[in-house]
Amino acid sequence: MRLVRLPGVFPPHSDSQLLARTLARRVTRRDSVLDLCCGSGVLAVTAARAGADSVTAVDVSRRAVACTRINAVLNGTRVRALRGDLFAPVAGERFDLIVTNPPYVPGSTNPSHATGPARAWEGGAAGRALIDRICEDIVPHLRPGGRLLMVQSSVNSRERTEALLEDEGLEVNVVDSSRGEYGALLSARAPELERSGLISPGERVEDMLVVEAIR
Repeated sequence: MRLVRLPGVFPPHSDSQLLARTLARRVTRRDSVLDLCCGSGVLAVTAARAGADSVTAVDVSRRAVACTRINAVLNGTRVRALRGDLFAPVAGERFDLIVTNPPYVPGSTNPSHATGPARAWEGGAAGRALIDRICEDIVPHLRPGGRLLMVQSSVNSRERTEALLEDEGLEVNVVDSSRGEYGALLSARAPELERSGLISPGERVEDMLVVEAIR
């Protein structure tokens, strides 16, 4: 895959790569796919290259939307890229597969107040501001039998994600994972996270989880 990154667009890291591998194994040629918080467009392009029937990508960042459009063209794929807040640009639409790598780094900044590149990682006090919204709003945008694939860190409470999705009537499983040391952003905030009780003292290893939820 060929990818360019416009200034201010967060580059794909190991979490996106993990999710992209899982996505490529699960997308089918009949699927309509929605990529939420698309960033560079790596997941949208992955779905299109894997043969999805249609692919839509959404991001709040104008540069991310432009970057996704460029990368779709570079890879000979068709992606409808829209700017807006989560599901707002696709109100009333339903999809077979929704894939997302939302901002999940815990911090003191409300994601709605983040600017520039920080919008790609600021997840609010517990890193769950967008994760919770996605879990609570997902069902009207899934066709019967539709699936969600979402990546998150173990720092963000896998149990809460599972509970929220199950409360919406979805069947939930962790279908892929990887373990590694904290990245630069999480490492820089680790002392604050220890004080708030989100992580244990000295904890510096996280599991990246791919959560699947099926309607």
